[in-house]
Amino acid sequence: MQETTLAAIKFGTDGWRGVIADDFTVERVRLAARAVAAYVQTLEQPERGVVVGFDTRFGSERFAQAAAGELARAGLKVRLAATHTPTPVVSFAVRHFQAAAGVAITASHNPWQWSGFKIKAHYGGSASPAIVAGIEEMLETRAAGPIERPGGEVRETDFRAPYLDHVARLVDLPKIARAGFRFAVDPMYGAGAGYLPALFAAHGIACEEIHAEHNPLFPGLNPEPIDPHVEGLRRRVVDGAFHAGFALDGDADRVGAIDRSGEFVDSHRIFSILLEYLLARGQTGEVAKTFSTSKMIDRIAAARGLRLHETPIGFKHICDLMLARDILIGGEESGGIGVKGHLPERDGVVNSLLLAEAMAGSGRTLGELVAGLHERYGPQDYDRVDLHLPPGQKERALEKLSGAPPREVAGFRVAGTETLDGLKFLLEPSAWVLVRGSGTEPLLRLYAEAPAREPVRAILAHVEDLVRNA
Repeated sequence: MQETTLAAIKFGTDGWRGVIADDFTVERVRLAARAVAAYVQTLEQPERGVVVGFDTRFGSERFAQAAAGELARAGLKVRLAATHTPTPVVSFAVRHFQAAAGVAITASHNPWQWSGFKIKAHYGGSASPAIVAGIEEMLETRAAGPIERPGGEVRETDFRAPYLDHVARLVDLPKIARAGFRFAVDPMYGAGAGYLPALFAAHGIACEEIHAEHNPLFPGLNPEPIDPHVEGLRRRVVDGAFHAGFALDGDADRVGAIDRSGEFVDSHRIFSILLEYLLARGQTGEVAKTFSTSKMIDRIAAARGLRLHETPIGFKHICDLMLARDILIGGEESGGIGVKGHLPERDGVVNSLLLAEAMAGSGRTLGELVAGLHERYGPQDYDRVDLHLPPGQKERALEKLSGAPPREVAGFRVAGTETLDGLKFLLEPSAWVLVRGSGTEPLLRLYAEAPAREPVRAILAHVEDLVRNA
């Protein structure tokens, strides 16, 4: 029988991911854990220990137990989550228990057959590129065999209660309660189930949760809070006359929203609403966004005199800025947003609550808040297409578009090209399209923004045709 050659373990834009029982196996999780242990023992404060959490995917608890066991075998004290845990809760646990690092077993928004291994640093956020590089070096040079050191142990720990206590102090839940809003919540069968209902119920805020049962097949949807996966939440919001709906991805670090009308409120608009609201609360600071995020953020920052930072895609770059500078809010196209005063980490639960607080503070629905943004800063629409291509097609397309960029796209003149992360074509007068290979899945992503939906669709269709015919 011919042996399958497994790809090397690499931590992309947000951790290492693989297909369960194919390249993501218990033994490979142990290997990754050994690299983390070697890194902590060599370059961190190993006496502070490590926290380990896991999501609702098939085998996640078993993978987490394997990782925890390997870390303990290396002499580290490990706090293992007592149950399924959102990634931002793992990050909070790192900070709360003053651990040297954290591991979250999760594939975030990927389809059901995937799992993953995220690393959280001592500051309670995504491991920086430098830390990731150090751990990957340990994989190659120091983790070939088990590390044996005395003193390690695994202790099952409740991460949920201290996190909920913290969030209840961070967000003005009494203000939301006084507004009398009713909310629907969709954790998409993921690890965020029960978190928002618990916080709402404690303050008498009406809330109904769907897709909250534990089902690792995520039946009928991918756990990513974008169209078309939010259709169930949309129906529930409209049929139940809820004021808004909030959708969390599989590990609850991302958020999508539904207006009472049924309109989907994408991550760009959520980012914009939260930026405006935090400023209205009197908070100050700079703004950070990734390369695929709306130009509306640029316009708000310019109008408010705020310094804006643009980074490559991946929240770890936002995290670096949040650690180094006074960042009020940082976010990315995929729905991950971090805010000042919490963690240098995206958190779908906190951002859902801040959206509810923005509604309560203004007395306006999400749709009305979006309309206000368009009135002040100009109309904005956005969409993304994920292309699964034959082998080699992605590389051919990127090479061709890079070497001979189009002069026009869907009738828009190409005014320039940016290459911070992928190929972004700037289209006159106020549109853009980005072509980029995914850092977590084997596909090519197309992102586009324009003042209205029809031009966005036309731009994406034109570029998809260019890619498929490269």
